[in-house]
Amino acid sequence: MHDRMTQSDIEKMKEEIAYRKLVVRKEAIEAVKEARAQGDLSENFEYYAAKKEKNKNESRIRYLENMIKTAIVIEDHSSTDEVGLNDRVELYFEEDDETEEVKLVTTMRGDSLRGYISIESQLGKAIRGHKVGDKVHVKVDDSYGYDVVIRSITPEDDTDDPIRSY
Repeated sequence: MHDRMTQSDIEKMKEEIAYRKLVVRKEAIEAVKEARAQGDLSENFEYYAAKKEKNKNESRIRYLENMIKTAIVIEDHSSTDEVGLNDRVELYFEEDDETEEVKLVTTMRGDSLRGYISIESQLGKAIRGHKVGDKVHVKVDDSYGYDVVIRSITPEDDTDDPIRSY
């Protein structure tokens, strides 16, 4: 699987990898050593908990390194009058008679609870490249879809948006 990411996404992941290797890894190794020194490992909960945290950190490092290795780097700039990456978009959902604001982001930063919609989601694919006033049909599957109207587009940068941690 190749995720589409911006150079900024990749830089943030590299920063997290460096932090995890230089800080978190050392802390985890030290926690395992301290727990091991407490004696009998067969009944040592602290030892197993420390090992679990160490393994979780190593797994996250491998995950991020693999994401970087397989990433497709995309441009994070769009035309000023079209919906593009990192734009805040006010959408009017005709079916529900409701308005919602979303931010179009790469898959790595997608978080629907915060209103961050992936460019690879059905909604993200549908609205990307459209302009204010456009009525867009979002096809969910073969039997269902809905219409949204783009009310406004506000360009933003992504400097404060963290990469999601798992």
